[in-house]
Amino acid sequence: MIEKRTYSAFAGNYLLATDTLECMLLKTKTFLDTADAAPVLIFDDLTGAQIDFDFRGTPDDVLARLSSHPLFAVAPNNGKPHAGPGRPKLGVVCREISMLPRHWEWLEHQPGGSSAALRRLVDDARKREPEKQDVGTLRDAAGRFMMVMAGNRPNFEEVTRALYGGNYEKAATLMGDWPDDIRIHAQKLIARCSQTNSQDR
Repeated sequence: MIEKRTYSAFAGNYLLATDTLECMLLKTKTFLDTADAAPVLIFDDLTGAQIDFDFRGTPDDVLARLSSHPLFAVAPNNGKPHAGPGRPKLGVVCREISMLPRHWEWLEHQPGGSSAALRRLVDDARKREPEKQDVGTLRDAAGRFMMVMAGNRPNFEEVTRALYGGNYEKAATLMGDWPDDIRIHAQKLIARCSQTNSQDR
């Protein structure tokens, strides 16, 4: 079963939402519009990375800005060749790849050329199998989240050693004194490591 990619928003020790991107943003926006709203930290559950969003304006304004967000902007040409001079401003990173002549020939005949075809192939694969990760990536995601949210909590170093040592059960049990929402979310991230290990055997 392929799970939807989720994002989690925390206000202090309290979990506001773990949901798809748009739903998480709307729930967080509702919280931030209250008079006594605390600062919010938002994490990509797939990578553990923190992400910043602009919550000014209406909920529709917040969602509309996703189209220009550096992590979520979609190519405006829908696979068609770029009409103007130069490259489209997509935050493109240039790297060298090696393929056989038949691969280059196929790519060059795709709409938008080789680069656009490769981007579409990668995006399609990420949508079909977002949970396909190695255990090292999942450990790093849990570690990033814990560093930010629990770096000064009891047993943090012991939990981290157990996590990267592959002793996931021990890591989860050492969090007993952590705030509930932080502990439960960290345990959920660590559980993915154990599940991936089991599936790979």
